[in-house]
Amino acid sequence: MRHLKVINHLGRTSSHRKAMLANMASSLILHKRISTTTAKAKALRTFVEPLITKSKIDSTHSRRVVFSYLKDKNAVAELFREVSPKIAERPGGYTRILKTGHRLGDNADMCILELVDYNEAMLGGEAAKTKSTRRRRSSRKKEETAAVTKAPKAAKEKTGKTEKPEKEEPVAKTEETTGDLTPEEQ
Repeated sequence: MRHLKVINHLGRTSSHRKAMLANMASSLILHKRISTTTAKAKALRTFVEPLITKSKIDSTHSRRVVFSYLKDKNAVAELFREVSPKIAERPGGYTRILKTGHRLGDNADMCILELVDYNEAMLGGEAAKTKSTRRRRSSRKKEETAAVTKAPKAAKEKTGKTEKPEKEEPVAKTEETTGDLTPEEQ
């Protein structure tokens, strides 16, 4: 039975696992996204999210606590200077796991682990932050139909003339219709 067996040991000794998670967490903080297996990403998420929460309070004590886990001065500086101000209002959930398929060599589940506030593609740039995301479904259809109906009116206002329909080409006259016509009309 697996009662209270929460930690995934990842097939490593305790010291190897701690060193690996510290290195991966430093890489995640410095590069904002890493590609790894899904099992390692889930283990890293539980390792790095408390450190990010600790970085919200910029004090000497919290810097020392984070440094005791990461053992990388540059990663600690990056975390406290750039990452923590950006995630200051976020209550949790600082990382995102995006599954990318299977590795060719051993068919392991691969994924990308990234910091949520640093993926510009998903955020849509700065415009997505300022634009309201709450919208009704039907408003999109209404906007499209309004744009189509307003287009001829806008052209009319610009030119000041009404657009005349193009002349229709004369219909070819058949023998039945030519019987009553004079030679000039034909």
